[in-house]
Parts: sequence; structure tokens; C-alpha cells
Amino acid sequence: MNSHLTLLLVYAAGLIGAGLWYARRVRGTRDFFVASRRLGPGLLFSTMLAANIGAGSTVGAAGLGYTAGLSAWWWVGSAGLGSIALAFWIGPRIRAIAARQDLRTVGDFLELRYSPEVRVVITMLLWIGSLAILAAQLMALAFVLDAAIGLPKAAGCLIGGIVMTIYFSAGGIAATARVNLIQLVVLLVGFALALPLSIDAVGGWEVVTAAGDADQWNVWRGPGSGWILVPMMVPAFIVSPGLLQKVYSAADDRAVRIGVGANALALLLFACVPPLLGAAARAAHPGLDNPGLALPTLLMASVPPVVGSLGLAALFSAEVSSADAILFMLATSLSQDLYRRYLSPDADDASVLRVARWAAAVGGGLGVSLAIASESIVDAMSIFYTLLSVSLFVPLMAGLYLPSVRTPEVLAAIVTGVTAVLVTSLSADASSTSVITPALVGLVISVLTATVVGAARIWAEQTGSGT
Repeated sequence: MNSHLTLLLVYAAGLIGAGLWYARRVRGTRDFFVASRRLGPGLLFSTMLAANIGAGSTVGAAGLGYTAGLSAWWWVGSAGLGSIALAFWIGPRIRAIAARQDLRTVGDFLELRYSPEVRVVITMLLWIGSLAILAAQLMALAFVLDAAIGLPKAAGCLIGGIVMTIYFSAGGIAATARVNLIQLVVLLVGFALALPLSIDAVGGWEVVTAAGDADQWNVWRGPGSGWILVPMMVPAFIVSPGLLQKVYSAADDRAVRIGVGANALALLLFACVPPLLGAAARAAHPGLDNPGLALPTLLMASVPPVVGSLGLAALFSAEVSSADAILFMLATSLSQDLYRRYLSPDADDASVLRVARWAAAVGGGLGVSLAIASESIVDAMSIFYTLLSVSLFVPLMAGLYLPSVRTPEVLAAIVTGVTAVLVTSLSADASSTSVITPALVGLVISVLTATVVGAARIWAEQTGSGT
């Protein structure tokens, strides 16, 4: 057993142990779902940033940087832009409503604001999207294990799924918010050392810049990247149920503004790191068959072993911390939006908590299966972000700021927006760099549909009252 694998296994065991330790404090669903609404700015910052820096933000973004260059900044940078809106606009408002109404999930808010039908539709889409992003996290971890010890992808996904499921299901948000702080320290220290040492190891900045053509250093646009990612990514980081439910756990509005705002600033700065690591990997290891292996390969073959081990631990932190946010969405949605709301309305708190933990186990198993079948981290992540942006943007924004919007226009917006995404995705050229992306088309159609249906409903009501 090599030293890299030993370190990863010890670190994984430590995270599981820390999760089990903090889980002793979990007494019911209020702790498991919303940490008794006691998270201050520091813990909210760490758990938000740890959730946001995951497979897409590290392995995926570095792979995109390997092929597309500096324009990969927009993958993580868009998350930072969305987080600014969440910190100062959306977050405080929805947190106050959640605290006042004792809401536990985004589904709770949608039913409160609209109807059970909206809750059901969004919940079903959420399960599909959540499984896609969970698969992406497990795929990234499998790439790390492949680079470290040559472990087959299926075995890596299975090991990652087992570790993540045990770690999360122990204590929910009350435990993971504290364990995320440990992961975040390892993550940031690892990348802070890996970037300069990687550039130095491949021969310096001149060698890195010479490895690609001029288009590689165009920050605005590149193959499959650039500012065209904004319509897909920015709304997703405003309306993501996993992030909103972390905001539910905040102690007050000040904690939201400071904690989520600091997370946004950190993401905007961190967004430069993966593309530059991808560029360094391109200089050191040109012609990789799988760009998703760019970052793990760089850490294993191009930096000192100690730094490589720390970098792998940082990647492991990124994937695990993001995976617990996804399992959080699945477990709370299945137990609160399905079990408590429809299957067993009279269930006691202990029963709902037990179902939440079982839901995490089932979700972990399904995520492993999808990860083994998927080929690309970026493709899997794109499914999730597009579904989130198109299906949730209108219901949440209108729900918070447009009191006149009702169930008919919201349901119509969801159906037409998702349909537009599917049609555009099936007809689009996979290699196209057009600014007319499926996410943008879906968002525009969704907003227009809500506007037209809402106007028609108001006209019909006024006409009916006039007669």
C-alpha cells in the first residue's frame, strides 16, 4: 500500500470519526435538517464554501482548464456571482420566512407559497438533478483514487459512496457543518501549496503559457466554457435547495450576509486556481486521453510527494464535503417532502429522522450506479445546474418578490422551461460554443411563459368579475 493511499484512508476514517462524534448531539429532525437554526457566520461560511468547492470546482474545472484554458474561470466564478445574490438579496429574505414558518426544505416553502402540486413537481426534478451531481462527486473521487493507486473507476465510486454515506447520515447538517470546517482547512492549504509548486515543477510560468495557443488565455470564451456558463451556473447557486437549506440553518440575517458573502468572495478568488492547475497539467502532460485526470495526474507526477499527498487530501475534502450537501438535499427531501407530507403525515420525529438516514443510504447507492455509468464530470454537473436554474428560478424569485404570481403560471413556467432545455439539448451541436445555450433558452422561455399565463389569468379574472 503506497503512502498516498494510506493518507487518504486515514483521513477518510478521521472524517467519519468526526461525523460520528458530532452526531451524538443530534436529538431530532430540527438538529438534522437545520442545526436548530444556530449557525453563525463562521460555520455558515465554512459549510457553504465546502459545499461549493467540489468535483466541478476542482477536478472538473481543472479538466476544463486543460482543454479550454483560462475561460474555465467562469465555472467557479459564476458560483461566486450567484453567491453574492444569495448573500445580500435572496438568503436573508428566505431565511426569515423559514424561521417564522419553521420550514425545513425548499419544498416546504413552495407549498406554503403556491400549492402541493408545485412542491411535487419540483421535488421530482430535484431528485433527478441531485443524483446527477452526486454522481459527479463520486466520479471525481474515483479519478483521484485512479491517479493515486490505479484503482478501477467502479471500485473508486463504490468506496467513495460508502465513505460519504456513512459520514453524512450520522449527523445531518448539525454534524457536517462542523466537519466541513476541518475539510475546508485541508482543502485551502492543499491548493495554496499545489498551485505555485506545480507551476515551478513544470518549468515556470513561461513553460505553462507556451503550452497553449493565444485562445487558451482568453478569459471570456473557450470551447464549452467562458461567460456562456453564466445562465446555467449563476441561477443554480442562487436557488440550489442544498444551499438554501444551509441558509435556513443560519442564526440570523447577519450570519447570512457575512457567512455567504465571505463564501462568495472566496469563490471569486479560488476560481483562478483550477484553470491554472489545468494549464500546468497541459504543459507537463500533454495529450491526456481523459482531461478529468489532469489534476490528479499533476499532483501525483509533477510535485513533491508530500505536496501531492496533501493535494490529494484536499481533493478528497472537496468531493466529500460537496457530496454531503447533495445527500442532505436527497435525504431531507425524501423524508420531509415525500414521507412526512404524503406517506405518513402523523409520523413522529424519530420516524422522520430514521427515514432521512435511510434515504441518504438509498441516494448514495443510486449515485454510485449513475457515477459508474457516466463518462464526464462536467456533463453530469451540467444536468444538475441546468435543471436547477430552469425549474426553480421562476418559482423562487416570484415566490419571494412577486405576490401576484400563482400556481398556474409557475407550473407552466416549469414545464415549458424544462421542455425547452430538452429540445435545445437534443438539437444542439455538442461542440458548439454558441451563446444560445440550453440553460439560457430554458430560462427565457420559463420567464416568458410565466408572464403570458399570469397576464391571461389576471385578464380572465377581471373579465369574469366584470360580467
